[in-house]
Formats: sequence, structure tokens, C-alpha cells
Amino acid sequence: MDPRSTADPASSSTSTYSTTTTTSPTPTPSPSSLRKRVLSIDTSSRDSRGSPGRERESKARQEEEEEESVMASAAASEAERERDVEAAVPVPMSPAGRLFRETNFNCYIVAVIGLGARVDVAAARAGLEATLVRHPRFCSVQVSDEASKRAKPRWVRTTVNLDDHLIFPELDPTATSASPDQVIEDYMSTLSTQPMDHSRPLWELHVLDFPTSEAAATVAVRMHHSLGDGVSLLSLLIACTRSAADPARLPALPPAPARRDGPVYARRRPPLSAGIVALAAWAWSYLVLALHTLVDVACFVATSLFLRDARTPLMGTEGVEFRRKRFVHCTLSLDDVKLVKNAMKCTVNDVLVGVTSAALSRYYFRKENDTNSEKRTRRKRIRVRSALLVNIRKTPGLHVLAEMMNSNKNNVARWGNLIGYIVLPFRIAMFHDPLEYIRQGKRTVDRKKSSLEAIFTYWSGNLIVKLFGIKTAAALCHGMLANTTLSFSSMVGPAEKVEFYGHPIEYIAPSVYGHPHALTVHYQSYMNIIKLVLAVDDAQFPDAHQLLDDFAESLRLIRQAASTKS
Repeated sequence: MDPRSTADPASSSTSTYSTTTTTSPTPTPSPSSLRKRVLSIDTSSRDSRGSPGRERESKARQEEEEEESVMASAAASEAERERDVEAAVPVPMSPAGRLFRETNFNCYIVAVIGLGARVDVAAARAGLEATLVRHPRFCSVQVSDEASKRAKPRWVRTTVNLDDHLIFPELDPTATSASPDQVIEDYMSTLSTQPMDHSRPLWELHVLDFPTSEAAATVAVRMHHSLGDGVSLLSLLIACTRSAADPARLPALPPAPARRDGPVYARRRPPLSAGIVALAAWAWSYLVLALHTLVDVACFVATSLFLRDARTPLMGTEGVEFRRKRFVHCTLSLDDVKLVKNAMKCTVNDVLVGVTSAALSRYYFRKENDTNSEKRTRRKRIRVRSALLVNIRKTPGLHVLAEMMNSNKNNVARWGNLIGYIVLPFRIAMFHDPLEYIRQGKRTVDRKKSSLEAIFTYWSGNLIVKLFGIKTAAALCHGMLANTTLSFSSMVGPAEKVEFYGHPIEYIAPSVYGHPHALTVHYQSYMNIIKLVLAVDDAQFPDAHQLLDDFAESLRLIRQAASTKS
């Protein structure tokens, strides 16, 4: 049994859900109400003036012909899919995909997407049929031979019934009118306690068709992490969208920097004409790379086994992966982040790491009621560590990754969980100069660039699965996460406004749950904004919005200091 199925959705007393037929006080939704699909079609005439009988008959015949054409097209499409299902060969699940099936590592990816228009259900269904439903992972189920312990789970194609995946929950209309943002937040929180039906492809699209403070409507995508990693999900989203300015093309992405210092192992050897000093420096960088990798690997293994972060208000307790999560988000200015980046001559990721360190420090010292500045100064060596997911694909460009929607085996990009982990430390301290957080963040990121830790963790994880089995690999991975304090990630999104099956997107707020962390920090850029998304233990972080404010205030202070510097 999935432990998540035993979670109590009614643990929060502030839920605003009810079905539209109840007269009792607003209860927390049951799984049946969450999964109820309601789609009403108005078949009444829109022309109140009437029309001559012949015109009505002609119009009726035309509508019948159109309906027959649509039904024939749908039948042909269904037949085509059934032929694809029959012809498809079962595909073994990857080690990482199997890892995310384990009881204590049963992870899900969620993404809340704000739309600039009310949902056109017919257009959304047609778009899903033409794209997402055709993807091999989104039309397959996981099958394993329970009689054989050595049998590996496989992906087996099946026929997708879109009504099983499009969910229209019945919500209290009074609540959606009075506090729509809170309804969305509570709905997503309750969703984190609901397991998926593994007899169907493991993805859902929840339609919340009412306006909020940021959007005219909201859709929430939930998929099991075994289907793919965050990069796969974002690339899939990109493939399902088009530029709002030109619907005929994929959305534009931020241009690559003119000069960027990548990891040491990706740098080319300087030509002989560069001189002996340049060649010696290049050779020395590889020696440093080897040393840093050994140190990081030793630290990673120790963390998986016994090396645990100190107990702080940020760290989760045992069983946190099974508890209810709350997803909160706020909007940061990408221009502010770039201003700091240019002033400090660093990268956007360096700035985000620094801002995170500053925000966690503000939160920590407030929770500890530490108002003594001298005491704070003496405690500058407090450290918390995060598990940072790193995309190890050779081709990171999202336009190329969008090709993963095509099942062609010759694609350059690969779908799946192609991610490695690194242990990224954050300094907890109160610096007089806010820019010191950026300097610390840059040093930390630069240090990790000269290490093969992410590649080692990916390949060693696969090796452990093959040699010792998935249970051992899951225990080690769970131990590494449980012994660190938080998860951290950031992803680059489209640089221009995009449309999702004809619906303009206002924001994208992705996250993850099901892993043993009480706090997950994710940054997602889109147009000229960055969405900061926090996934927190609902009981441990009742002040989640105050933590969001700490991030916004930290960026404001750092930007102010950077403006003075420049």
C-alpha cells in the first residue's frame, strides 16, 4: 500500500473546499470529489430571434455533418493509437524511474500554471490529444511481474482515456469568489495527500477555471517522478506551447551568455601556441578537478550513511516525506537579479544561491529569537546543506529537449530522469554587507563546478541498482536527502509570452514532493520574472508566507546594495 493513501486530507482546519450540493460547513475534499469530472455543454440556441425553417434545417444538416466528421476523425485517431499500442514493445524502466517507485521515495512533480484566459475545454482536449497523449511515457503504464523478484518493471503502452486525466474538481463557489488564491493553495496542498491510480498513465491535468489575483484561470499538472525529471517536464511544456507573438513557432529562450565559465572538464585544451604556462594551468585544473571530486564523493557517501546536518527549524523530521505539503510562490524581478549579477560579475545562479542563503539566515535567526548581534557574529559557521539536482544531459538547450515529445529513437535529446545530485552548502549568518551572501554563493558554485560529483552520483546510482538492487539504492538516496536540510533547484524558461493550446500563460510555478525534506526551494524564470516556489511541510512551516517575504526582502536589500556599488 502507498503510505500516502493513509494520509489525512482533513489535517488542515482552514480548507475551503466543498461540493456544490452540500449544506454542511465547508469540509476538506474527499478523494472522490477531487477526481470528479464535471463538463457541462450548453446545447441551447444562442439566436433568440429565430430563423426560417429551411435555414434551421440547413444549419441542422451542417451541424450533423460536422459532428459526423469530428466523430470519424476521433475514431480514426483512436484506431491509430490502438494500432500503436498493439505494435509497441514494452520498455524497461530506468534505475532512476524505479527508484521513484519506492515506498519511502514516492515522488511527484507538480506545476501550477496561471492562464490569461478562461479555459477552452475543447481546445485543451484537442491539444492534449495531438501532443501529450502521444508521448510514449504519457500513454504507458508501469507493469511488473510480482511473481518474480528479479523481474524489472516495464513501460507498456495502453489506450488513454482523456477523461481519466482531465480533472474538474467541484469547489465551493463562495470560497472561490472570496479567496481564490487560498483555494488554489489549499487544493494543491490536499492534492499532495492523494495517491495516483497506477493502472493508468501517471499524469493528471487539474482545471481550476476561476480568476485569481494573477491569472484568469489556473491549471495544475501532476505527474509521477518516474516519468521524467524537471527538465523533461519543462521541455514537454515548451513543446506543447507556442509563441504568443507568432503561434507558428516555438517560444524564444534567453540567449546564451557571450562568455561563460563552465565546468573544468568541459573546457578545451589550449593550443600549443598559448605557451607552457597556459598548458600547465590547464593540466593543474584537472588535478584540482580530481581532488575536489574525491572530497565531494567522500562527503556524499558519508552523508548517505551518517553525516547529518545540525537540527535547525529548517530541517524536517522522520516521516516528513509522507506528510501533507503546502506550495506557496511569489514573483521576483528578473531585472533585479540581473542587476546584481552584472554588479557582482557573476551568474544568475550565483545570485539565487546568495539570495537563498540570506533568506534562510533571516528566517533562522528570527525563529531562534536571536537578537544579540555579537552572538550572531560568533555563530557565522552555521551551515545547512541542500541536495541540488543537476541536469547531466550533453544537450541542455530546451528547444532541442522539446524534441523529446517525438518518440523517434534517433533524437539527440533523451527523455527520462537524467539527473545527478550534489550536496550544496548554505552559510547561515548575518552579514553587515548584504553583498557578502552573493560572494559566498559565487565561491560555493565555482567550487562545485570543478567537481564531477553530479556525474558520479548518477552513474554510481545506476551501478548500485545493478549490483545490489533497487532497495539498497533507495535507502542510500533516502539517507542522503534525510541527512541534508533542503532541496534546491532553478530552471530557465521561455523569454517571451507563450500560449498553452491557445491559452496565454501568465506564470509557471513547478515543484516536487514525496522526498524526505520539509523545505524545497525552486526558481523558475519566465519572460522578465522569476517565480520562487516553496514546498514546505504544512505542519512545520505554518508561516510559509513569511518565509516567502524573507526571500523578497533579501533580494531587495541585495539589489539596493548592488545599486550603490555600481
